[in-house]
This record gives sequence, C-alpha cells and structure tokens, in this order.
Amino acid sequence: MSAAPHSLRRADDAAERDLAQTLVQFIRDEIPLARAMDLSLQCFSADRISLAVPLAPNVNDKGCAFGGSLVSLMTLAGWALVELALRRRGDDCDVFVGESTVRYLAPVWSDFRADAQLAPGADWATFFDTLDGRGRARIEVVCIVPGEPGKSAATLSARFVAKRRASH
Repeated sequence: MSAAPHSLRRADDAAERDLAQTLVQFIRDEIPLARAMDLSLQCFSADRISLAVPLAPNVNDKGCAFGGSLVSLMTLAGWALVELALRRRGDDCDVFVGESTVRYLAPVWSDFRADAQLAPGADWATFFDTLDGRGRARIEVVCIVPGEPGKSAATLSARFVAKRRASH
C-alpha cells in the first residue's frame, strides 16, 4: 500500500521535470538572448528555480561576467518561477516584470547561475486568489547570483505581473 504513493510521487516528479524543461526550451526558442546566453535549467521546486549559463558567451571585456547577462539571467529566472507556477495550474497568462532593482556586488569569473524565489511575505495563495478574482495579479520575487561562499555577486528584487489572456 505504501508503494502506490511513492510511484505516484515519482510520476509527479517526472511530470514536474518535463514541465520545467519544456518551459526552459520555450524560453530558449522564444527569447533569442536566452539562446545566445546558452541558458539551462539547473534545479527547481515549487518555490525556487535556478537557471545557469556558461561564462564564455556572457563575458565582458575584462574577462568576467557581463552585467547585462547577470541582470538578464536573474530576470529570466524570476519570470520562469512565476511562469512555472502558472503552468502547473494550467493558467494562460502573460507575465512581465513590472519593476526591478539590481545590485552588482562582486565580479563573476566563472560559469554562473541565478536562483529565484518568492520574496519574504509573498505567497502563491494570495497571488492566485487575486488572479482568480481580478484576472491580474502581481508577486514579489528575489533573485541572486551566488558569488564567494556565503555571499552574493548580484541581486535582483522584482515585481512580476501576470495578466490572463483573453479567451479566443
């Protein structure tokens, strides 16, 4: 009897992986910058997503990561976190960044990733209740590019907005 929930969980995990991989492929197919950056999925959960890129296509004239690549990766990771949550529910929405603040704290000299998660105080329940009631909702997301152990190389705080698409 305990085997059924375990096998069901494995199927759910496989479906989640497929959903996340499909989203990253969509990003690469529809956003030429993401393809040029060589964006890939590193890991994900219901509350977090990490996207990674190699340094080589994202390097600046000094040999470290280009600031535009850092902010682009963090923005894409935040967008992907919201988009993945919507896709899990089958919601058809346009998602866009409404506002963001970025801080560059240290140079990045190797391949890097951006980790996105909900900001403190933000929650999916409120977001989805608002979306269901108004057809539009916003949620705060924080992203980091890890640097030296225990430190961030860059951070992004952003508000993402989801708006239901009109039915055809």
